[in-house]
Amino acid sequence: MGRRARLGLVLCLAALWAGGLTAADEEGNQDESLESKTLSAEDQVKDHSTGTRVVAGQIFLESGKSDSQSENEENFHGQEEEKGNSLEELNSLEMSNLLNKDLEEAEIQSPVLTAIGGTADGEPCHFPFLFMEKEYAECTADGREDGRLWCATTYDYKKDQKWGFCETEEQSNKRRQMQEAEDVYQTGMKILNESNKKAQKKEAYQYLLKAADMNHTKAMEKVSYALLFGDYLKQNIQSSKELFEKLTEEGSPKGQMALGFLYASGLGVNSSQAKALVYYTFGALGGNLIAHMILGYRYWAGIGVLQSCESALTHYRLVANHVASDISLTGGTVVQRIRLADEVENPGMASGMLEEDLIQYYQFLAEKGDVQAQVGLGQLHLHGGRGVEQNHQRAFEYFNQAANAGNSHAMAFLGKMYSEGSDVVPQSNETALQYFKKAADMGNPVGQSGLGMAYLYGRGVPVNYELALKYFQKAAEQGWVDGQLQLGSMYYNGIGVKRDYKQALKYFNLASQGGHILAFYNLAQMHATGTGVMRSCHTAVELFKNVCERGRWSERLMTAYNSYKDGDSNSAVVQYLLLAEQGYEVAQSNAAFILDQKASIVGENETYPRALLHWNRAASQGYTVARIKLGDYHFYGFGTDVDYETAFIHYRLASEQQHSAQAMFNLGYMHEKGLGIKQDIHLAKRFYDMAAEASPDAQVPVFLALCKLGVIYSLQYVRDINIREVFSHIDMDQLLGPEWDLYLMTIIALLLGTIIAYRQRQHQAIPRPAGLRPAVPQQEPPPEHQPPQ
Repeated sequence: MGRRARLGLVLCLAALWAGGLTAADEEGNQDESLESKTLSAEDQVKDHSTGTRVVAGQIFLESGKSDSQSENEENFHGQEEEKGNSLEELNSLEMSNLLNKDLEEAEIQSPVLTAIGGTADGEPCHFPFLFMEKEYAECTADGREDGRLWCATTYDYKKDQKWGFCETEEQSNKRRQMQEAEDVYQTGMKILNESNKKAQKKEAYQYLLKAADMNHTKAMEKVSYALLFGDYLKQNIQSSKELFEKLTEEGSPKGQMALGFLYASGLGVNSSQAKALVYYTFGALGGNLIAHMILGYRYWAGIGVLQSCESALTHYRLVANHVASDISLTGGTVVQRIRLADEVENPGMASGMLEEDLIQYYQFLAEKGDVQAQVGLGQLHLHGGRGVEQNHQRAFEYFNQAANAGNSHAMAFLGKMYSEGSDVVPQSNETALQYFKKAADMGNPVGQSGLGMAYLYGRGVPVNYELALKYFQKAAEQGWVDGQLQLGSMYYNGIGVKRDYKQALKYFNLASQGGHILAFYNLAQMHATGTGVMRSCHTAVELFKNVCERGRWSERLMTAYNSYKDGDSNSAVVQYLLLAEQGYEVAQSNAAFILDQKASIVGENETYPRALLHWNRAASQGYTVARIKLGDYHFYGFGTDVDYETAFIHYRLASEQQHSAQAMFNLGYMHEKGLGIKQDIHLAKRFYDMAAEASPDAQVPVFLALCKLGVIYSLQYVRDINIREVFSHIDMDQLLGPEWDLYLMTIIALLLGTIIAYRQRQHQAIPRPAGLRPAVPQQEPPPEHQPPQ
């Protein structure tokens, strides 16, 4: 009994070991953003100590080692070598021996497969066995037309003819059905991954639908999300809910996370934050990264749970580790954050998207030999974004054209592409080194940084930390973020220089200002562990959150935006709602904006309350328009009761924290009318003036408001004073002298005489109109002289 218990424990440890060393299952298509990787249990609980973290693709050395020991370490591995080694810390000799010993015992005591039916029913299968001059180490379907698995119970089947089935007929049918479903699923996935045409993707989903009907788990996950978002299938929330429930019963983390989302957003079910939290938790325990991210945001913002920075840090750091491990030398994809409210309010404002005619213009320039256009288009296609899909083939072509023209920037980026390798460009350290050297010799910081990486990792050249440091310093001096990042990493780890956390912090901060995702990650690790800085959970969570939001699921932001632009608001709002659950502020504001327009996917009476919820979450993350919207909702009673005091508070926050001219104007109006605050015309004028100073656009409405305010002030002043009482207090004798009445009468007489004289002179000066002459009667002409008769 003790041996069995020990064996069970060892098998569990082996499973954990295997889980940590297994590469994450990735789908190479657009929906990868929602099909997160599976985490081992060890990944979820292991301590991310400073001594063993990977920063910018480099292993942190143990803090207890001296500098001389550090220099004698083996060459540093790249990020690609680190992805599958998350449990390497457990790889001690003692554990290895324990596993080997007990796994041998497990092999000896493994259950023996018993033949079913045939000529040797109940006898144990013999492995290996000989059949048709071929040895089989497992059950086979060879020799049978029905495909049912069988085995021999002696070594030589031909000699003894002893055999039996390895499975019942029911098990055989189920296995063949699942194999058929797998074949259909793989066919659909092949079409989905190899085509960019919408018609072919729709065809692919028909295969996936068929596989899902055959209870294929991965196919059901694909189809359920497609039905939820309306991706190449007609949107059907109810059908997706049924599939999610089925997946949840089977223990699918993706299904559990999605069902939690439905309960959180109230789509297809009655909203329940408690149920949502339960399903999110199960999804996270199953290793779903999106579920971890959602829980991180909920603990950070205190949504449905007690606010806990440390719990948020645990979830966010786990997701950030995987996001950072996916960042390659060429960098991650660009996250395009477009706010629908800003587009409507400022139609002329650039959203960051490149219009098709502008792209065509740049392409025309590139074809005519414009080197800058070639480099720009190359970078655009290399990273994607701004409405342009990532396309390494086109990037390579543009960089090649510019490099042949002698452009150092293009040479450096070609070096990056060869160093990283892809389906288009084969990985080649030698070719990358040639391009990096050419670019570096021309003083290009990208080439200098690439050459530093080559010397740091020994890619095509011997490892030389001094040269690596030299080239990184040159690149950093020119403001190149990769050079700053790697320089910070060398100071952090004490590679080629004395370990200096202050210098590391300085260079990581510089790289983060350039938006480098690994710089944010490294800073987050330092603040989380208190390395080189005072430990700050709050700062670490904010930085890790930034990293997490750069994961591949961020591609869904552009998909949702395109759905909205295509007129499919229902699909867009569901996608934005899921991203809003993950903590994306832009998704929260966009979901609220669409709901504000009465999205039909939710009931008419529910649109304003739900919009109010997401405006509130976006405002909590510092979005000014959302804060003003909260004030508007409480002012007019949209989705809540009319509450002028709460509206006043939101307007004041927007005014003080974000210096919003709109909020200042609204505060002026509320002071003018006495809404939610005591009426004060002087304060009203002050806020109006502040609004005019804050924004030129506010000057016209402020001028009109001040004119109105001036009229109101004058009327109020006249109303408040008593004319009779004023005149009764005036002493004319003292003011004008005792003869003031005679003076007054004289002045009046003079004025009257002046007016009369002026009038008379005016009459004389007017010219007399010419008199009408009497009309002369028209005489008839004399008759002509008639000849005598």
